[in-house]
Amino acid sequence: MSKNVRVRFAPSPTGPLHIGGVRTALFNYLFAKKHQGTFILRIEDTDQTRYVESAENYIVNALNWCNIPFDEGPGKNEKFGPYRQSERKHLYKQYADALIISGNAYYAFDTTEGLDYHRADHEAKGKTFIYNWHNRLKLNNSLSLTSEEVNAKLEAGDDYVIRFKSPQDETLHLKDIIRGDIKIDTNVLDDKVLFKSDGMPTYHLANIVDDHLMEISHVIRGEEWLPSLALHMQLYTAFGWQAPQFAHLPLILKPTGKGKLSKRDGDKLGFPVFPLEWHPEEGDASKGYKEEGYFADAVINFLAFLGWNPGTEQELFDLEQLTHAFELERVNKAGARFDPDKIKWFNHHYMQEQDNAVLAEAFQKQHSELKTIDVNYIALVIGLIKERATFISDFWELSSFFFKAPENFEAKASKKAFKDDTKGLMTELVAIISKIDAFEIETLQKEIKGWITGNDIGFGKVMMPLRIALVGDLKGPDVFDIMFMIGKSETISRIEKVIATL
Repeated sequence: MSKNVRVRFAPSPTGPLHIGGVRTALFNYLFAKKHQGTFILRIEDTDQTRYVESAENYIVNALNWCNIPFDEGPGKNEKFGPYRQSERKHLYKQYADALIISGNAYYAFDTTEGLDYHRADHEAKGKTFIYNWHNRLKLNNSLSLTSEEVNAKLEAGDDYVIRFKSPQDETLHLKDIIRGDIKIDTNVLDDKVLFKSDGMPTYHLANIVDDHLMEISHVIRGEEWLPSLALHMQLYTAFGWQAPQFAHLPLILKPTGKGKLSKRDGDKLGFPVFPLEWHPEEGDASKGYKEEGYFADAVINFLAFLGWNPGTEQELFDLEQLTHAFELERVNKAGARFDPDKIKWFNHHYMQEQDNAVLAEAFQKQHSELKTIDVNYIALVIGLIKERATFISDFWELSSFFFKAPENFEAKASKKAFKDDTKGLMTELVAIISKIDAFEIETLQKEIKGWITGNDIGFGKVMMPLRIALVGDLKGPDVFDIMFMIGKSETISRIEKVIATL
């Protein structure tokens, strides 16, 4: 690409960052890195009524946890700052005024009551009220008033907004990297408000001005902004600026495949929709992927496939591989169904990739019973059981018998394993184990299996009750691994407990 790639992720700090927002940030990040470009964070806080003070820090922390940090933004490489729109509000009025001077915008003095009257009148006639070419000369604005009347209102301090003057009887030809060519009839467009009566720009004006001043080359954003594309492209034309290239990402759908994914879906079905846990000022906390035990790599790998396809059978990608493979042209138009089971599949894979020593430290912090146990021993245990785990929180159920003897024996398993001759066989087994000096896995296998085959005993008659003695149930890794890990005296003690129970 000849032009320097500069992309931005521009969330509103009105609450926690939804997983759909993370997907948008990820695609911007991947595109920037693939083309040696810059990934920018801009905080779009023009809506001060919904502003949440802690939301900006949450957004930054979420991007950092996902390993997709911004290159440029609030407090970081501020070449085009400030990066909060509330700190840029002095910039926007001059651009709104420039549009009025060029005839592309106009003052509108309509009151809320007056507009409500027109909407109600249209509804009564079965019509929809649209403020545009077909009625603007009948409304209270600088197009219908004389210049003297307009000046008098401005000097008197009357409230006004600045609206874009949408053209009549034209067809806009727009291009989108993902969706291709788009045609829009300007007659159906309304004259959007660009500047509000409170002195703040609307999203539309601030967005365009900031993208231009920050030299944004590509705008990669959610499908919900597609209806705004016509206005945004018209604004670029009105200012005489070169527009960036646009790409509108598909919606993330509910697990059913119908409707946009929401927080309520996560609450209802028991999965997070936020990267990090969110604590609102009022109400209950919302789950986060980090706190629920997901690895950032798994979340990112999963999100990459929500709307994008590499064109191969490969599903497992680290961030570097994603960066190399990612192309906007391979992003789908259709919505992407969110599958809670699939993200668990990814997490299970990334569990296997984790260093056992790192997992052991995290596991030890979760369980007070492990605080006095050597972390190296815990790491060895994890190496034996993690292939059956999806989360670190699964470890205790899979491995508790490595740290303490089972307190009871599962009834169904015991009924299956314990027979009339079990007590005698277990007593003989204790005698054999007692004579083994080199308590190693190979020696244990050789001596015990040799005794079983040499005496023509069925393996199940010995191995099932032995497993129950060690584990408390018919589950767990290889019996000889367990015996080696817990040691000779503990192994004998557990078998003797079974004998006493029988």
